Amino acid sequence: MREIVFDTETTGLDPRQGDRVVEIGCVELVNHIVTGQTFHVYLNPERTMPRGAFDVHGLSDAFLADKPKFAEIVDDFVAFIDGARLVAHNADFDIRFLNAELARVGRPPIGSDRVVDTLALARRRHPAGPNSLDALCNRYGIDNTRRDFHGALLDSELLAEVYVELIGGRQAALTLVTDASPRETDASGGFVETAGHPRRRPSPLPSRLHPEELAAHRAFLAELGERALWHQWAED
Repeated sequence: MREIVFDTETTGLDPRQGDRVVEIGCVELVNHIVTGQTFHVYLNPERTMPRGAFDVHGLSDAFLADKPKFAEIVDDFVAFIDGARLVAHNADFDIRFLNAELARVGRPPIGSDRVVDTLALARRRHPAGPNSLDALCNRYGIDNTRRDFHGALLDSELLAEVYVELIGGRQAALTLVTDASPRETDASGGFVETAGHPRRRPSPLPSRLHPEELAAHRAFLAELGERALWHQWAED
C-alpha cells in the first residue's frame, strides 16, 4: 500500500480570501515504511507575504520571488501523489488549499475519500490531548528539535513517524495474526491456536538427539550429582 504523508505552508488561513500555498512537502510510505522518496517545492504565491504567516514559517517575499508558480509544478505534484492515500495533520486545511490551487489551473480536486487525518486519529487515541504535531512527537519520543519554524518537508518527515505510531507503532508489522475460530493440530503435532489460545500437541515431537549424544548427556548429569537442577528436566 502506497501512502503520501504531506504538509503545506501558506500565506494565511483561507484560500477563499486569496491566500496561497508557498511550500509543499511530501514523504512516501509503502506498507507504512518510509521509502526515502520525497517531493518538495517552494512556490511563488504571486502575492505578498503577511507578517503573521512569515512569523510561522519564515518564508519571505524575497526568498519566494524566483520560485516556480503552482502551475509550473502541478504535473510533477499530481504524478507523485497519483494512486496513493494522502495523510496530513488537520488534513482539511491542507486539502482546501491544494484543491484551490488545483482549481486555478483547471485540475480535478483531491477527494476526501483518499485522505487520512492524523489529527482525528490522535484525538480518538488520546482524547485528553494535547494532539499538536509537537505534542505527539514528545509523546512518542520523536526528535523534533530541528523544528524552529514550520517547514512542509520537515513536518511531513516528523508526521510520517507519528502516523506509524498512531496506527500501531513500529512493531505493527510483526504482530501475529490469530482468529477466534478453533483449528486442529498440524501434521507434526505441537502448539497450535484454538480460539486464540495455544494448546499442546497431542504427541510430542520425536527427539533429534542421536543415541551417542544422549548417552554423553546422561554421563554429564551423573557428574553433576543428584541435586543438579538438570535432573528436573532429564528424560528417563
